[in-house]
Amino acid sequence: MTRNRNIGDMAFTVLNTTFLVLLGAVTLYPFLNLLAISFNDPLDSIKGQITLWPNIFTINNYKIVFQNDALYSAVVMSVLRTVVGTSLSVICTSMLAYTLSRKEFLLRKPVNLILVISMYVNGGLIPGYLLIKSLGLTNSFWVYIIPGLVGVFNVIIVRSYFDSLPEGLMESARIDGANDFQILFRIVLPVSMPVIATITLFIAVGHWNSWFDNYLFNTRENLNVLQYELMKILTQSTAQVTADASGYVDPDALRVTTPQSIRATMTIIATVPILLVYPFLQKYFIKGMTVGSMKE
Repeated sequence: MTRNRNIGDMAFTVLNTTFLVLLGAVTLYPFLNLLAISFNDPLDSIKGQITLWPNIFTINNYKIVFQNDALYSAVVMSVLRTVVGTSLSVICTSMLAYTLSRKEFLLRKPVNLILVISMYVNGGLIPGYLLIKSLGLTNSFWVYIIPGLVGVFNVIIVRSYFDSLPEGLMESARIDGANDFQILFRIVLPVSMPVIATITLFIAVGHWNSWFDNYLFNTRENLNVLQYELMKILTQSTAQVTADASGYVDPDALRVTTPQSIRATMTIIATVPILLVYPFLQKYFIKGMTVGSMKE
């Protein structure tokens, strides 16, 4: 019996390891392929047949992208937006989630219902634009921060985590004379790092990847974010190689860049900062997504 069990365990380990290795390869291949295209000659990339290594190595694609002077100020704006927006959003989300997790809050159920309904129903693009304009947020930095300050999905995740915490933590703090702000910031948040790291990653990625609000609400060049500038570069490169009415494409334009090469280069530039941050939050991220379902 023991021998059969050992053979079964070994077979499971081999199959499980093989499956995970294949899954990892399938997951990594698209990113590595884009990395190879970004370092490949633009004209050669049109031919295809690029796998994990560039056929004709070059860094011209990155030179073309970074020769745009507006890109550097856009990077600063994206970093500022991500840091400020994420910090304020995490604080506001945690405060709302803590309030909704308290059973003594009389409006707990109605507010929860309103928040859930807002996930399915919204005013639409035009009313939303008119609201932002009437609030005087257009052409300002705060249009990136205030409209998305609190996300309902993140509130639900944090509230579920707070519900799983022992009530004795809060009760003992109240006995010692602590108010709700002290309980939240000195007791609840320090023991809730997994879920805080989880929503921090969600919010930060959302801010870093966002560009549509820049397109809608901001016309000032100094407020453009990285993703919007990259989108403009891609649009310009596509226009350069667009065929005329006779179907002719200027080969000189293709030697400079191609939409495929620029698209791959932009993807790498936008993804690398997130890849650098994610390993530090991974263990909290995984725990935060699972522990919220546990109850005392």
